[in-house]
Amino acid sequence: MVIPYNEEDVKLLARLMRAEAEGEGQLGMLMVGNVGVNRVRADCLDFKDIRTVRNMVYQRPGGFEATQKGYFYQRARQQDIDLARKTIKGGRYHPASNSLWFFRPEGNCPAQWYGQNNSGRFKSHCFFTPLQSACPTVY
Repeated sequence: MVIPYNEEDVKLLARLMRAEAEGEGQLGMLMVGNVGVNRVRADCLDFKDIRTVRNMVYQRPGGFEATQKGYFYQRARQQDIDLARKTIKGGRYHPASNSLWFFRPEGNCPAQWYGQNNSGRFKSHCFFTPLQSACPTVY
């Protein structure tokens, strides 16, 4: 376990992973889980007051598109819950291992996004990682 959680947190993270990346397959969903867990761990940048999965999922401003644009409505399936549990227990999946952000660009991934370095792309999503000196708790 790398962050505190209860079973409702696991289901909430699972719903977020499904809403943000179901079309990217299980690995894409695991990467979204990495970003979520990293935001709870971060205590830096935009995530200084994020201490729980619930805080992270519903963060305003700067949170996840799924919770802001209305496609965060599907329940967590058992397979989603199992994936969420993997990330909460410390599973890391490159290029999202240390990422705090991701987005889906129209074209290529930019080298930086809001000053954060691109750590790679998986299918449609580009992942961005802070400098270790700026946010050591995600490393």
